[in-house]
Amino acid sequence: MRTLKKDRTYFLLLPALLFFCFPVHSQSDTSRPYRVGKIYISGNKKTKNYIIERELSFRQGDSISLHDLVAAFQTGHDRLINTHLFNDVVIYLKDFRGYEADVAIDVRERWYIFPVPYFKPVDRNLSAWAARHYNLNRVNYGAKFTHFNFTGRNDQLTAWLITGYARQFELYYNQPYADKTLKHGFGGGFTYAQMKEVNAQTLHNQQSFINSDTIPFAGKYLSETFSAAVRYFYRPGLKVRHLVSFGMTHVKIDSAVAAWNPHYFNSNKLSLVYPELTYRFNYTDVDYVAYPLNGIIFETGLTRKGVTKDINLWQLYTRMTRSWPLARKFWFGFENTNVLKLPLHQPFYTQSLLGYGDFFLRGLDRYVVDGTAGVVFRNTFFRELFNFSLPFMHVRSHDRIPFRIYATAFGDCGYAYNGTSNLIRWSTVCYIQEVLEWMS
Repeated sequence: MRTLKKDRTYFLLLPALLFFCFPVHSQSDTSRPYRVGKIYISGNKKTKNYIIERELSFRQGDSISLHDLVAAFQTGHDRLINTHLFNDVVIYLKDFRGYEADVAIDVRERWYIFPVPYFKPVDRNLSAWAARHYNLNRVNYGAKFTHFNFTGRNDQLTAWLITGYARQFELYYNQPYADKTLKHGFGGGFTYAQMKEVNAQTLHNQQSFINSDTIPFAGKYLSETFSAAVRYFYRPGLKVRHLVSFGMTHVKIDSAVAAWNPHYFNSNKLSLVYPELTYRFNYTDVDYVAYPLNGIIFETGLTRKGVTKDINLWQLYTRMTRSWPLARKFWFGFENTNVLKLPLHQPFYTQSLLGYGDFFLRGLDRYVVDGTAGVVFRNTFFRELFNFSLPFMHVRSHDRIPFRIYATAFGDCGYAYNGTSNLIRWSTVCYIQEVLEWMS
């Protein structure tokens, strides 16, 4: 369920009201430059003021017309909501002193600390779990701790302790605003995982698993992975982000996996140690990044895995999401994702493509297509059905929970290329279905 900012269109009318309250100004003054005076921020108990001001397109002392300033209020509102730090944001003109205008920003902070129990099937999605009759033995459980605003600078601390069907320990910290200019940041951490079940190969476009409990002489865990990485963040403006990540990974498999699929790694290897270098570029200009109804998101990245013949992979991907309002309560969204892996001949370990992560077709969740190149087009029509709020707690920041319910109709198309052992396969899939989505 999707949590949306409550529309606060009344703050856009405040400049007009202020013209009547302060007769020294006339409506012809809307194009005359005003100086931004003091910026008053309230409601932020944890978040630093400069983190909030970082998302604004204006600063104290700037000269800007009232018309452009009010437009900047809406932009600042959307960007502050997209930080995921606040449930609600209101920006308005507070006062005039001649041709100097004071601005007020009122925020309602979210909960930032989530020490919650963890319970999740090991399968890729609910459809894959349903195919195994919702077997509770295929479940991971444990504890997951996340602090989304650890020091009040939009920094995130994550710690996972998971056991059950698999074991996973994870600790990561990201600080995107580490310097005085609030443009540079850093992050890093590690992950350790042991798996009793491994997707050893793909048969008829479905994952084929082997389990240590059913294989004689196999170890308790069929795979073991340890990875550590450091990250560098660079955000020169409001819409653009850069990420550079460098990590090392050690992955080891049981001999039963290699016996089941000799091409799982190159050269029948049972373990790999390889470096990984990644660069990502992101441009975001949308109303709500978690579920955009208006705007554009563009992302591209280049990854290099390994430096020897044991693992040798260059991966390039691009993703663009574009959404438009069509009419009252109607929107259309388009998404295109492209992936290319070089060389085109890859071991099974690096061939996962269509059906993994965000690269999938809705309605075909049970199926996967391995490959080294692919493209996905996703088209969605949105129709808002209901928009309401429910009372929650007697706390100012969480007194109401807003809901919006949408009906969607979508059509997805995907295309994947796979060349293995001189066999070329082409897979094209289309699916259209009417669904009802609930988001908070």
